[in-house]
Amino acid sequence: MDGERLLELLMKEGADYAEVRFHRNVEVSGLLKNGEPESPEYVEVYGVGVRVLKGGSLAFASTNVLDWDSLKATGLRALRMAEACMKYSARTGMSEEATVEKKWGVNFKEDPTKVDAHSILEVLKSVDSSIMEVKGVSFPNRLLVFGGSIEEKEYLNSDGTRISSMVPRVGGYFILTASAGGRGTLQRILQFGESGGWERVKGMRLAEVAREEGEAMARILQEGKSVSPGRYDVVVGGEVSGIIAHEGCGHPQEADRIMGREGAQAGESYVKRDMIGRRIGSPAVSISDLPSLPNSYGFYLYDDEGVEVRKKRLIVGGVINEFLHNRETAKEFGIKSNGAARATMYSREPIIRMSNTFVEPGDYSLEELLEGIKHGLYIKSFREWNIDDIRWNNRYVGFESYMIENGEIGQPVLAPVIEATTEVIFSSIDAVGKDLIFKAATCGKGQPEQGAPVWTGGPSMRLRDLYIKGR
Repeated sequence: MDGERLLELLMKEGADYAEVRFHRNVEVSGLLKNGEPESPEYVEVYGVGVRVLKGGSLAFASTNVLDWDSLKATGLRALRMAEACMKYSARTGMSEEATVEKKWGVNFKEDPTKVDAHSILEVLKSVDSSIMEVKGVSFPNRLLVFGGSIEEKEYLNSDGTRISSMVPRVGGYFILTASAGGRGTLQRILQFGESGGWERVKGMRLAEVAREEGEAMARILQEGKSVSPGRYDVVVGGEVSGIIAHEGCGHPQEADRIMGREGAQAGESYVKRDMIGRRIGSPAVSISDLPSLPNSYGFYLYDDEGVEVRKKRLIVGGVINEFLHNRETAKEFGIKSNGAARATMYSREPIIRMSNTFVEPGDYSLEELLEGIKHGLYIKSFREWNIDDIRWNNRYVGFESYMIENGEIGQPVLAPVIEATTEVIFSSIDAVGKDLIFKAATCGKGQPEQGAPVWTGGPSMRLRDLYIKGR
């Protein structure tokens, strides 16, 4: 194999460590705009990424020309770059990890990249029809995109690890704009994604979910009232819990951010390397990241450095418990990697990424969370979010939201805004529900940009005495 040959060459040329990743992405998708189809899209990207460590300096190079001369030139280019930077390097290294020989993948019945365009458009037409059945509002703009993909990798490194994998996925997004005369407009973005074959689509209930969201948009536009600024007890739904976990816990606990490596790209972190054991929330708050959730959008069993995954328990009982690591940061911290390195295509270096990050469920029903609130807010979903570069100052704007009166859900409200620090939000949580849900998302990070498939998740949660204002 040329990969084995390339590793042998790089080690003979003086590399301290080398890895080769052959990486193929295939994607097909259909698009429906305001009920009219546009040309389906087929994308195939295949190439190889090479990383080389020499004298504490790590370098990466890639190519999509896979003959031996090109592979050799690419590998040697990475080695020469590492050598050139040795005198300036911060002396990085790779943690010692178990050697693995493994072939893994996600089983599927129907290849999602071989579904004909007609079948994809039929799914989208069904979604569009369900939206248009909603009464009381119009939907002048409806952009529906959906399809399937397969990601294949062959990974080998100079430690002796050899891994091959295949992950099929189905997913897409809908952008809906609703309008009501005299009441303005409202936009909702829905994303869907799972790992598995085309047979997964039926269970995703795309048309039903789209209609439910359309009905919520109609209800908000027709009946929604502005919220009076003030302090409220708040119950948030699982969609809101998920984005809070992703933005307020997952990103700031990425070890490369903590070390400052992402500072000029996706930001840094309020978390410092000595903050393991630091309380950041109430005892009710536990947040984990788990790549191996069956059929999850962020599913994988071994990361792109050959490390087997496990559950990362980021916050336990309100206390920072561990960070997300790759082999480089694990070496720096003197620990083992917890398998968080991912690359989205051959021309991207593996970096620390979340997979499926979620608030661990508790014991309460939604009714029990509500019943303790005399006058408050239920924010079921969000329309937008924002957070600063160190992931400390948060802003979440409610989408489907209601007043809570004497423990009952009441009047719809327009765009209630939570603005608080990460610590205030996590510390205000006094009870967590058992109704855990997951939502698909594309997590952005890196330079060049890497949009990684993930799930965000959580149950309903109750937050006490938060300041809420209108948008």
